[in-house]
Amino acid sequence: MLAGDNISARFVVPTVATSVDLVVHLGLGHDGVRRVNEIVSVPGRVEADVIEVEPIFVRSGGELRRTGGVPARVERFERVGIDIHALLATDLVGDR
Repeated sequence: MLAGDNISARFVVPTVATSVDLVVHLGLGHDGVRRVNEIVSVPGRVEADVIEVEPIFVRSGGELRRTGGVPARVERFERVGIDIHALLATDLVGDR
């Protein structure tokens, strides 16, 4: 059913938005090293067929810095024993 031409962005985009919790954006530096450039939360909201995201970490001045955003659906992380608030209490810096 999902492979046919009858599936539109109206179905696919919201399905992806509610299926993904976090997106990690990697970049390749001039030195050939891959680095995390951004980590965003996907809260599941869609506006004009565009999935909204909320930055949690962004690379600024060579460092990965916390923005203050919190992943959506924290209960999913808690269910598997991950304390998001404790994990986000520290900044990631440098080449991580």
